[in-house]
Amino acid sequence: MKDRPEAMVRMSRVYALLVIFLLCSVGMIARAVNLQVMETEFLQEQGKARYLREVGIPTTRGIISDRNGEALAVSTPVDSVWVNPRELLQVPEKIRPLAQVLGADPDDIERKLNQRSAREFVWLKRRLHPETAAKVEALKIPGVSLQKEYRRFYPAGEVAAHLIGFTNIDDVGQEGLELTYNEWLSGEAGSKRVFKDRLGRTIEEVELIRAASPGNDLQLSIDRRLQYLAYRELKRTVLRHGAHSGSVVVLDSDTSEVLAIVNYPAYNPNKPGTEDSDGLRNRAVTDVFEPGSVMKPFAVTSVLEHGVAGAGTIIDTSPGTMRISGHTIRDTHDYGVLDVTGLLTKSSNVGVATLALELEPEQMWDTYNRYGFGEATGTGFPGESAGVLRNHRRWRRLEQATISYGYGVSATALQIAQAYAVIANDGRLRHPTFIREAINPAMSVVDPALARQVAAMLETVTGPEGTGKQARVANYRISGKTGTSRKASASGYANRYIASFAGFAPSSDPRLICVAVINDPTGDFYYGGQVAAPLFAEVVGGALRLMNVPPDDYSALMVQSTESAGGPDR
Repeated sequence: MKDRPEAMVRMSRVYALLVIFLLCSVGMIARAVNLQVMETEFLQEQGKARYLREVGIPTTRGIISDRNGEALAVSTPVDSVWVNPRELLQVPEKIRPLAQVLGADPDDIERKLNQRSAREFVWLKRRLHPETAAKVEALKIPGVSLQKEYRRFYPAGEVAAHLIGFTNIDDVGQEGLELTYNEWLSGEAGSKRVFKDRLGRTIEEVELIRAASPGNDLQLSIDRRLQYLAYRELKRTVLRHGAHSGSVVVLDSDTSEVLAIVNYPAYNPNKPGTEDSDGLRNRAVTDVFEPGSVMKPFAVTSVLEHGVAGAGTIIDTSPGTMRISGHTIRDTHDYGVLDVTGLLTKSSNVGVATLALELEPEQMWDTYNRYGFGEATGTGFPGESAGVLRNHRRWRRLEQATISYGYGVSATALQIAQAYAVIANDGRLRHPTFIREAINPAMSVVDPALARQVAAMLETVTGPEGTGKQARVANYRISGKTGTSRKASASGYANRYIASFAGFAPSSDPRLICVAVINDPTGDFYYGGQVAAPLFAEVVGGALRLMNVPPDDYSALMVQSTESAGGPDR
């Protein structure tokens, strides 16, 4: 009888276990049905939220090239490292090896992750060296990923830095033409959905949301060969004379396309920010100065076109000084009696001022204005200056006299080049451009015959009696004008100078306009004819040879031919 109750107890236990198993099975089946049927959409969304990502598709910025297609700015692919802070903080022991690879402080990385722990995407380091990127990838740290980006590279370096400029870490133009044409050069990044594993690696691309669109290319008028030549000679001249800075501008005479524009000191656009902001300016476009005697051809133009004097008119400049409104205007020498051509040849302040005072202020202002002074050249370059040409109604007699020889008026090197192009191009003004074959209409601002007359006068400046003898180039005729101006200070004009030379070549059929400016040369040589004229000769001489421009100084060629044949007796 006792065995029967025990058997019943055992059976009840078995039934209880069966019931429990049955209930568990029913519960599991119900849960499975709930997960697979009732909550399918919710769970799929949750899974996708963890492993499905929308990622950007980087795009390239447009190439900037010179007139011959040589690259001046290109975009190269690089990797950047980003992290999901929450995932990386779950394996804090991985932070130190990651920091060692990146050359960073692990405490700084951990602090940054904690501060941004609510985010899912934080840049850790941008634009890695390929070897560093490979080491990061090899660590296989959860929450750490690489993303493809593009970095701007400037093959010409400091030679074209002031013109091209540079971009920031996000590839947005910050200076120069990179800034001016940022919208044109910038592409539009794309987007796609991808599946990523727990290490952040893409394992499957799901769909393309938006295709990437590359930026537009930009071809400049610059000739990289001339850019290198001009920069090399400018740097050599600035260092030789211990000058503060300098600029050179070279234009195509017919089109006013800028073939070269350089400044020194410069900077490396591949590592921007290592120099002070003073070195970032394109001085040839942004900095104005009182040009001095390079302005005299424009005063002479006004004198001739208003009939105040003719080319053969005689002016007595003795004793080399003149008094106006209590101030003395001086020449470096007493040149005595000169004709109008001689005023330019010898660079007589007294002579030019004497003639300029015969003009009405409005007449002289109008001539200067037609040459482009007082207005920006219209290149669109960021920070371009319009210079200073005060309204003629505010001119005093002394100011009118000094403006005739380049004081009381300010201009940029590019403005001066534009004005000399008018003389070289038979009185037609074309605004300078940095873009290859840009539409650049010409405007007639000076009578062609008068422009040719002034051009002929400027050729005497580089002759045996002129102040610009050192601007001569073997076998070529050169026209131009020297300039030496004292720099203004708080207490007046100091014994510091700006030396310049502006001109064109060959004189018979001008192809190149060149302006050379040296700011604050030190030592015994500071005149434009001593400092800037030799620089002009080196740049223009090299450019004429590179461009295969035939010589036009036939008298010099005849002498060379005679000497090579052994002289006239053979």
